[in-house]
Amino acid sequence: MSDVRRNLSGMEIQPVYRPKDVSIDYDRDLGDPGAFPYTRGIHPGMYRDRLWTMRQFAGFGTAKETNERFHYLLRHGQTGLSVAFDMPTLMGLDSDDPRSLGEVGREGVAIDTLADMERLFEGIPLGDVSTSMTISGPSIVQLAMLLVVAERQGVPWDKVRGTLQADILKEYIAQKEWIFPPKPSMRVIVDMMEFAAKRVPLWNTISISGYHIREAGSTAVQELAFTLADGFAFVEAGMERGLDVDSFAPRLSFFFNSHSNFFEEIAKFRAARRIWAKRLRYKYHAKDPRSWVLRFHTQTAGCSLTAQQPEVNIVRTAFEALAGVLGGTQSLHTNSMDEVLSLPTEKAAKIALRTQQVIAYETGVADTVDPLAGSYYVEDLTNRMEEAAEEYFRQIEEKGGVLAGIEDGFFQREIADAAYRYQQDVDRKERLIIGVNAFQEDESETIPVLHIDPEVERVQLESLRSVRQRRDQGAVDRALGAIREAATGDRNLMEPIIDAVRVYATEGEIIGAMRAVFGTYHEVSVF
Repeated sequence: MSDVRRNLSGMEIQPVYRPKDVSIDYDRDLGDPGAFPYTRGIHPGMYRDRLWTMRQFAGFGTAKETNERFHYLLRHGQTGLSVAFDMPTLMGLDSDDPRSLGEVGREGVAIDTLADMERLFEGIPLGDVSTSMTISGPSIVQLAMLLVVAERQGVPWDKVRGTLQADILKEYIAQKEWIFPPKPSMRVIVDMMEFAAKRVPLWNTISISGYHIREAGSTAVQELAFTLADGFAFVEAGMERGLDVDSFAPRLSFFFNSHSNFFEEIAKFRAARRIWAKRLRYKYHAKDPRSWVLRFHTQTAGCSLTAQQPEVNIVRTAFEALAGVLGGTQSLHTNSMDEVLSLPTEKAAKIALRTQQVIAYETGVADTVDPLAGSYYVEDLTNRMEEAAEEYFRQIEEKGGVLAGIEDGFFQREIADAAYRYQQDVDRKERLIIGVNAFQEDESETIPVLHIDPEVERVQLESLRSVRQRRDQGAVDRALGAIREAATGDRNLMEPIIDAVRVYATEGEIIGAMRAVFGTYHEVSVF
């Protein structure tokens, strides 16, 4: 049997690393923390000055129930909120749409109108808390709702902080929650970028997401390359609109997965910062150093969790979280041990949060910046991750860019092939997963799980019906007409959508007005 060891990207790992195995020019390749090319971190003091934001993903049932969970997490030391939406909301459907039947509030919170968003953030001042919203296709509607809630709380838009995922490109590549075809979807993204650059300067308009690419089965290298390629596509789209790159690039952020191969993940994060910094500075000629800085949120790998021996997931999550911290993340979500079975219980969510707090306050890893810098292994792996990503960039460019690669099925095939190879390794026991193909137990272990009461759907439908009855339907119709008119022309869509939100138009109605102009996307099968 061969003694060759490989990481999850298939890179061969030597038994010992020595100075001759890695070539590093400190100023060119590393630099000090907070200095170009930011390999060692984006701030000089990193966690010595300020810890990462501890942000737990939460959302289920109605806005009222999720608001209660938000208050629970804030009381237990969470420092940022992250909203999980249910599937109808993610797909731009109202809760009373026939296609929503059975899915309302099941895997996230149902947000149909401004009334729901107001309940979601009741008692939570949007000027004090950083908010992340994980949604892509209808993201422009949810951003509009959040801004109107802030407005009604008396919070100026230039004080609203947070992140909108909004990365529609990864939907076509991996997650499949699209609505419109790629080109009009990109138009919507640039409209948000343009609006936020002028009116909501602290808001991260897009969280360019590798997380879902990895969850779909990609390798770490593919996650790195495809995510950054998407980021470059958004930069180019903004510049094509005529926007100065420095007017929007500082508010682009990233969302990465932290998987189980510890050092591979750390090297991935370090390589991502270096690649982004060099591209923005030398290819896109950004002058503002803030444009060169890759800021990212990390979530531990949901796809690494197992239904077998679920308490072992606490251990997996702890090491994945530690890799995110050692890789220099700006915010972190730790998965709960039960998420492979259901939405997390309060106890499981609290353990996940406590995991971050142990790392922050007990391990000492936050005492110095980038403690693994100079490791022959880590620096060699960082270099190889960068080189492998650059090879993918070359292939994507040859295909005509990201949109052409999506239409060709290039990304989908690459990820599917990687997922197949990984499963073969597991099936052959060449890669061991505790409880799955190693150290198995005969008796199945049961833990408490969260059950969503079917009554949630009835309550949400009644709430939506009440909003429809109370609102001014004439004002809604005029607002939806203005959206269709803007979509037909070149007016920025944010203002008419905000106007529609103010008069309690539903997400489904707003998306429907846009769909009437943009159409719907149908993926071409590549298998």
